[in-house]
Amino acid sequence: MAQSKPIKVLQVTGGMNRAGTETMLMNIYRNIDHDKIQFDFISYSRKEAHYDKEIEMLGGRVIRLNQTNSVKELYQVMKNYGPYQAVHSHTLFHCGIANMAALLAGVKVRIAHAHTTDDEHTRLIKKLYISGMRKVIKYASTNYLACSKQSGNYLFGKQMLEKNEYSYFPNVIDYFSLIEKPQQKVNEFKLQHGLGNSLVIGHIGRFIEAKNHTFLLKIMKVIVNKHQDAKLLLVGDGDLRSQLIEEAEELGIFNNIRFVGVRSDIETMLHSMDVFVFPSIYEGLGLVLLEAQASGTQCVVSNAIQPEADLGLELVSNLSLSDGPEKWAEVILEKAGQKEKNINKIINSFELNRYSLNAGISRLLKIYGGKQGENYEKPVNYLL
Repeated sequence: MAQSKPIKVLQVTGGMNRAGTETMLMNIYRNIDHDKIQFDFISYSRKEAHYDKEIEMLGGRVIRLNQTNSVKELYQVMKNYGPYQAVHSHTLFHCGIANMAALLAGVKVRIAHAHTTDDEHTRLIKKLYISGMRKVIKYASTNYLACSKQSGNYLFGKQMLEKNEYSYFPNVIDYFSLIEKPQQKVNEFKLQHGLGNSLVIGHIGRFIEAKNHTFLLKIMKVIVNKHQDAKLLLVGDGDLRSQLIEEAEELGIFNNIRFVGVRSDIETMLHSMDVFVFPSIYEGLGLVLLEAQASGTQCVVSNAIQPEADLGLELVSNLSLSDGPEKWAEVILEKAGQKEKNINKIINSFELNRYSLNAGISRLLKIYGGKQGENYEKPVNYLL
């Protein structure tokens, strides 16, 4: 008897570069049974993204589009590459465009997934756009997921929050791979980049305004004045790289900074840090903060970080950006090096907070299959 074909799901992300949402999707994609389910991915970039080759090796397709707001183009993709059992959209208000195309294409399961909390929409035209797209999302989608209360509120609006019409879906990660320290790789990395026995302040994130690297450099200036051998490890890349290099030179701390680019060995990066710093202006959840806690690393973060990201391991210290670089530097120096070494404690915390990869995959497959019964959870109490 011939084996049935796997069901197909279209992931709409814009481009599979190494970032929080995309990394979560790859964690899921690597661990699903590809004989039963297969993913395709939409890309709005002509350039190859970090995960594209791996996606193709796993049997998925990267479908490149030209017009981000074209319902027609998305509809044609779904008809030509499908049939799809589900379309899973991760592109903020653009979810409405993708899910409208999916509705017209007859896709049964149409998911809008909230991942960010940008609330700086003061211009009238943006407010009108947001209001209109929320209505489109509500009309065209069958499922509404959010990684935090604030991200759900931003994408779907307060009315859906109050009516319990969306579900909390934690940003699941493969935390087991991050728990144990790869000592030899850490030693080699620190030797290669001149970190030696230096105090290593770490950050992982794209070089964009939301990640607030300029503020991080100001903090580092204060730290270097107190500890000349301190180093700032910046993992990531982006449009602001050249600007940050200039700012570091102006502050006189360029020699204390290591720009190491986009890395796949995140476990080595995290275990090379004495403290992880995350001064974001806004953040949907901050998957890398979960990864940092999995490694047992102390984290000093802005109060823009969602409370759902704190696993209760006493590894997260929250500060306001208004506290200024001096206060941030004080707390960073206080927390540096205070690692959590109890592996069972870390594992229990991830399981208790439902960030388990296996549990997340199981639940997501039920959603893709159209099941919304007892396994389709409403937001837990702390989201209400």
